[in-house]
Amino acid sequence: MRRVSIFDTTLRDGEQAPGNAMGPEQKLDIALAVEALGVDVIETGMPGSSASDYKATRLIAEAMSTARIATLSRAVHEDVRLAVEAGGTGRHHVQIMATGSETHLRHKRGISRAEAVREVVGAISYAKELGADHVTLGLEDASRGSDGLLRELVRESVAAGADNVAVADTTGCMLPREYGDLIAHIRSWAGPQIVVSTHCHEDLGLSLANTLAGVEAGADEVQTSLAGIGERAGNTPLEEMIAVLVHKGEALGVTTDVRPEGLYEAYEVLRRTIGLPQPRNKAIFGTNAFATQAGIHQAGMLRAPVTYEYVEPHRFGRERSILVGRHSGRAVLRFVMAQMGLEPDERLVDLVYEQHVAHRTGGDCLDLPGVRELILDKRAVMAGGVG
Repeated sequence: MRRVSIFDTTLRDGEQAPGNAMGPEQKLDIALAVEALGVDVIETGMPGSSASDYKATRLIAEAMSTARIATLSRAVHEDVRLAVEAGGTGRHHVQIMATGSETHLRHKRGISRAEAVREVVGAISYAKELGADHVTLGLEDASRGSDGLLRELVRESVAAGADNVAVADTTGCMLPREYGDLIAHIRSWAGPQIVVSTHCHEDLGLSLANTLAGVEAGADEVQTSLAGIGERAGNTPLEEMIAVLVHKGEALGVTTDVRPEGLYEAYEVLRRTIGLPQPRNKAIFGTNAFATQAGIHQAGMLRAPVTYEYVEPHRFGRERSILVGRHSGRAVLRFVMAQMGLEPDERLVDLVYEQHVAHRTGGDCLDLPGVRELILDKRAVMAGGVG
């Protein structure tokens, strides 16, 4: 199977979103946690934008033992110089951002297409002069760029020494079919020896779907972030991408070396660092991702978890959680009693259910140890003839 490279942008695109700011030492802690997963490339930030990102890049570049690093620079010589100075030239992907759409040329930059091509080619050539082994053309807003603009940017940048083209759906505006077609076009213009990377945003809730479409169209690398943090609605979530590769990699014909069992631990490092609330209903990292309260589900899961559990919690550092509330019914109480080695007692089941389960909702649900404690208490009360 074809191996896809995993690129993590938690510390760059992820940190750019409001509320996600991190200091250099905090970035280092997260980088080490992400590297331990087996991620291929970790983006450290934009050294040309701040002293903090410069220092973080230095720290992370010195600490990495298996992962490579990446930085992002504008197509400005000083940005590129600072990126190379901070991250070195060897295991460092110097990403240089190109203006990839007429919308950005007109409204953001106020420059011509020829100027956009000239500046990025000049910056790539300068990075190569400084000794950079790997230089990436980062096509900002590629999803809204014309074929003519994108083709020229890709061909001229590859000729100048770029060995990777990152294709950004910056506004998250594309459908999977559209993004897959875009990746196929980029691949045809770049040639087979050039790495093509995806970079998708979540504005329409399609970042993962678009990334997968890109992979199916021939992308070699996927840019993701822990918990999908990033600009606006965020980026392709690293954990969801890995879950798909773990469970559907054979169907896609691709594989990864990332170790999924450490994902939740890395997520906890991120959560503590930036105070990120844990959602209830997100895949892999949600509080309810592997939890159930509904009796109709629990009846099946108590017999065999596979009845409702396709994604296996232990593979992602999580645990299965069966919670007991008003939707649970009595079957789970009978199950717990059987596990405790107690004889069937419908009076006890009814008592526990009516008095302590039937009216519980939301965060008031009981976990199984709590149910066991209730059963023991009520059993003792019944034995004593009270209540």
